[in-house]
Amino acid sequence: MKKTLLTAALLSCAVLAQAETATYAIDPTHTFVTYEISHFGTSTNRGRFDKKEGSVQFDRAAKTGRVEVSFELASVNTGVAPMNKHLQSDDFFSAEKFPVAKFVGDKFVFNGDKVSEVVGLLTLRGKTNPVTLKATGFNCYDSPMLKREVCGGDFEAVIDRTQWGIDYGLAYGFPKNVKLVIQVEAIKQ
Repeated sequence: MKKTLLTAALLSCAVLAQAETATYAIDPTHTFVTYEISHFGTSTNRGRFDKKEGSVQFDRAAKTGRVEVSFELASVNTGVAPMNKHLQSDDFFSAEKFPVAKFVGDKFVFNGDKVSEVVGLLTLRGKTNPVTLKATGFNCYDSPMLKREVCGGDFEAVIDRTQWGIDYGLAYGFPKNVKLVIQVEAIKQ
């Protein structure tokens, strides 16, 4: 009887330990926030934000999580300095008035044991709107270099930039829809 109770107690502890939320720090060398927008239907303009940070709380067993990713709008990088300056201006990001954009996702949707969507809110230019990031890849692995678990993937959404007050170029034919891509890897702490 004692052995059975002890075994049951140990199993309960093991189950509870597996169901605990773990904290992961975003790895800035494997995390990028980028955007893509059509340029007159001919080519695609792309840019990324070089300064970003964030964290993830993740419980695979309970299929729950929370992610916060913030990025500095003045760090936008298109590879063309004058374009970067224009994007930082009030025509686009108003980086001086609103230096940081943030995505906070608090609902993780799973397909089996893989995250398939993260539902949350994107704050940009002082406005907050719902965004659902769809996973185009998700995986967790034991990093041979870090000796810790790393989880991450590629997540994307098409957003209507006018919801955040960014309407520059609409009269010229630039589309209002922008593809937002967050490539993230986070290291278990």
